[in-house]
Amino acid sequence: MGILGNLFGGHEDHPPLSADSYANARLQEVADQLKGLIAETSERLEIVPSEHAAYVFIGKPPKKFGLAWIHDGRTSNFKTLVEEHGVNPIRLERITDHLREAYQRSASAQRYTTNVAEREVIVTPSETLEKEVHEIIDEVVEK
Repeated sequence: MGILGNLFGGHEDHPPLSADSYANARLQEVADQLKGLIAETSERLEIVPSEHAAYVFIGKPPKKFGLAWIHDGRTSNFKTLVEEHGVNPIRLERITDHLREAYQRSASAQRYTTNVAEREVIVTPSETLEKEVHEIIDEVVEK
């Protein structure tokens, strides 16, 4: 989209994700769940692939966003944290703040685009971001 797109609310241009990349192999492992998530939302999706899992920022991080994570054949999200783990609104806000900070720290990470279920998504194969998001979510679900 270039400079004018960035000035007028567009997105940065990202190179295409290589079909033979490690990140693409990780996406293929969770392709069915990704397709389901894509069908549920029309918002921008940024996927952080992980081994046998994926973290998906939904919306416009770091400002306004949601998060879904695909693991063990299922998709979880903030609603799951509330319903299954008893997370109250104050704690959910702290979790969101930690995720926002982790995302901001990854601002310089290389991002790519690919198509999943005929929709363009952004892929951020950042081990650092993946690790931070994993630790933030794990702290809640492992208690």
